[in-house]
Amino acid sequence: MTHDKQNRDAILMRLSRLAGQVQGVSRMVEDGRYCVDVLNQTAAIRSALRAVERLLIEDHARVCMETAIQSGDQDRQRVMFREVVELLEKVRD
Repeated sequence: MTHDKQNRDAILMRLSRLAGQVQGVSRMVEDGRYCVDVLNQTAAIRSALRAVERLLIEDHARVCMETAIQSGDQDRQRVMFREVVELLEKVRD
């Protein structure tokens, strides 16, 4: 998939931050930090991951799905539609 450069950079930046947050939570657990503090950080990680998912879905709709629509290939359009429905079911939980 070809990502929009601006979106790709935003996704990579968020993923880098997420990696740092996960490492921070690992250190918190190793240090025996208060459970509520650790859980607050895991909630922040989930929120940040949802933001990455939103950017990826937006990118998929704007680039991949639009390409399928413009191609006029109805089979490809159906596949893309089914994929995005399945994806949305996964990310909403």
